[in-house]
Amino acid sequence: MSNSPLTPGVVAHRLAPAAYSQNFSDVQPVFDRHEARVAADRCYFCHDAPCMTACPTTIDIPLFIRQIATGTPEAAAKTIFSQNILGGMCARVCPTEQLCEEVCVREVAEGKPVEIGRLQRFATDTLMATGVHPFVRAAATGKKVAVVGAGPAGLACAHRLAMKGHEVMIFERRAKAGGLNEYGIATYKTPNDFAAREVAWLLQIGGITVKTGVELGRDITLAGLEADYDAVFLGIGLAGVNALRAAGEDLDGVRNAVDFIAELRQSDKAAVAIGRDVVVIGGGMTAVDAAVQSKLLGAQNVTMVYRRGKEKMSASEYEQDHATQSGVRIIYGAAPIRVLGTGKAEAVEFAYTVDGPKGLEMSSETFTLKADQVFKAIGQTLLAAPIAQDGAKLVTQAGKVWAGGDCAAGGEDLTVTAVAEGRDAAEAIHATLMA
Repeated sequence: MSNSPLTPGVVAHRLAPAAYSQNFSDVQPVFDRHEARVAADRCYFCHDAPCMTACPTTIDIPLFIRQIATGTPEAAAKTIFSQNILGGMCARVCPTEQLCEEVCVREVAEGKPVEIGRLQRFATDTLMATGVHPFVRAAATGKKVAVVGAGPAGLACAHRLAMKGHEVMIFERRAKAGGLNEYGIATYKTPNDFAAREVAWLLQIGGITVKTGVELGRDITLAGLEADYDAVFLGIGLAGVNALRAAGEDLDGVRNAVDFIAELRQSDKAAVAIGRDVVVIGGGMTAVDAAVQSKLLGAQNVTMVYRRGKEKMSASEYEQDHATQSGVRIIYGAAPIRVLGTGKAEAVEFAYTVDGPKGLEMSSETFTLKADQVFKAIGQTLLAAPIAQDGAKLVTQAGKVWAGGDCAAGGEDLTVTAVAEGRDAAEAIHATLMA
C-alpha cells in the first residue's frame, strides 16, 4: 500500500502508483510538423547569426531552421549532427535560454526568441525515428584510438574518429555508456531511456567497441594505453564530489545529489526513498534536478539553499523558475553550519552570508530548516591529477594523449561543451595520426 505524503521519515512509495509515470513524463511538449514549421517561420535567418556564435558546437542554426521551414527536417537533423552528434540530447538539456536563444534577434526585439531547442529536438527526433544513421565511415586508416569515458566528450570523440576511418575502443567504468546523459540528468528531461537509445544510434556508425566496467587506474593504465594504441582520449568526467565541510554531514540521510539522481534514473521511481522534509544545498543544475525530483517523488517540503545571490546562481533563471513552479522553495545568501540530529539528519543550521569586498563571509544571523533528508549539490571534482589543456587541441603534456569534457581544465559542466571538446579533439587526433 502507498504511504501518505504525510508519512514521516525517508520512505519509498509515497505516491499512488499512477502518479510516478505522470510526474516523470516528458517535461517539454513536442512539436508536430505543423507546429515546427510555424515556429521555424519566426526565424529571420540572420546572415551573421548571433545564435550560431553562441552555440558551443557552432551548429548552423539558421540553415537547419530554414530546412525545417521548407519541410525537410531530416536534412535539418543532418546539419545539426554534423556539428553535434549528441544533438538530440542537447536539444533536451542544453540551457538554450542562456546560449543561442538568449542572443536571438527575436528575443532582443520582442522578448520571445525563436524556440531553437524545441526545433532542434523536432529535427533530430524525426531523423532518429527512421533508424537511419546519417553518416558513413571513411576507408579504414589502420590506426587504433583508445577513448576513456563513454560520456558526451568520449562519445563525440569516438564517433568523429570512427567516421574518419579509425578503430576506436571505449573504456567505461560504469555498467552503461552515456556518462552524465545516462546517470546525471533529471529523468523528466530525458524519459523513455533516451540516453541509451541515443548511444545505440550513435554506435551505428561502426568501428566503435565499448567495454564497460573498466576503470582507469584499476583495470587499465595510461601507460598501457599509450603502448597499445596510436592515440588516447580522456573523457573521464568528474567522479569526485565536494565535501560540505560542515559538522554532521556523515549523518544518515545526508547524501550526494549526483548519487540520488543516478539512483533515480536507474531504478523504479516508486522504490526510491524520499524524505518528507528535504533540503538541497547548492545552486547549480544538479541542485535543481535533485530538488524538483524530490517534489515529484512526493516530498512535502523541499528547500534549495544557495550561499550567494540569485544572479550568481549557475542554474539558469529558467531552471530556477521551473523549480519554484514545481513547489521548491529557494533561499539565497545562506551557507550550512552543521547538520543536526542523533544518528540521522533532523535539521540543518544555516548562517546568512554577506558577499562583499572581502568575498563571501558568514554573518552571525542563523536559521534552522527541518530536514530528514539532505542532498549535497556543491560541485564535483576530478579524482585524478588535473589534466592540462594545450589550446584548441586539448592535448595533454604526454604528447600522445588528449583530454576533453569536465575532466579537462576549464570544464564547463555542459553536455554541449563536452561534445564540442570531444569532437575537436578527434579532429586534432586525426590530423596528428595522418600527418
